[in-house]
Amino acid sequence: MDKFNFNRNQMITLAQRNLAYNIFNSARLERVNVSLQQINNIIHSKSELDIDKDDLQIILNLHNAWKYILSNPNVEFSLDYACKVNSFVSFKQSLDWGKLRYGSVGIVGVNYKPVIPVERNVRKEINTILSSNESITWKAIMYMLYGMRSQLFWDGNKRTSILCANKLLIQYGKGLITVPEMYLPEFHERLSQFYETNDYSKIYNFIYDKCLYSYEIV
Repeated sequence: MDKFNFNRNQMITLAQRNLAYNIFNSARLERVNVSLQQINNIIHSKSELDIDKDDLQIILNLHNAWKYILSNPNVEFSLDYACKVNSFVSFKQSLDWGKLRYGSVGIVGVNYKPVIPVERNVRKEINTILSSNESITWKAIMYMLYGMRSQLFWDGNKRTSILCANKLLIQYGKGLITVPEMYLPEFHERLSQFYETNDYSKIYNFIYDKCLYSYEIV
């Protein structure tokens, strides 16, 4: 079921106020060595000379992806939307940003090997999730996990999937998802188990209980 119920404008305001916090958590998810204050400086166009250029690109890409989502709240979610989000997230960071992966990849630390995604199958899977009778929160989390495990893109799959989940949550006023730094070890452990087993239950409950919020981070 849905954990929160707000309107779209309230969620856009919440996301804007927590923008630095959400970008910080997504950057830490990729082990970017950065502080929340540095994120604030970057998104407010202040110089940060101490940040590695690749890490800086990740942060700028996340900022641009968030700006796209918050500027287009009425666009319905689809594979095309997810590709657009990935085009921001992995800009200058992947083999072919914004395009479905067309070659094989591996995932560090697990034996599971994701198949090369086929567009018609991906569209069918997304439609199955979105057309279900479950809650918006369920749809957002299930797409997020599907996108991560399927490795739809060459790079930025975790970041893209979290952003896409947030697009759905914002559109329907159901909260925001972020993985706080304190929960990253547990998240990575549960995600690895999910990759190997395709069992959604344990990681779904973890995200619902610990990563879904509706308040302003101070």
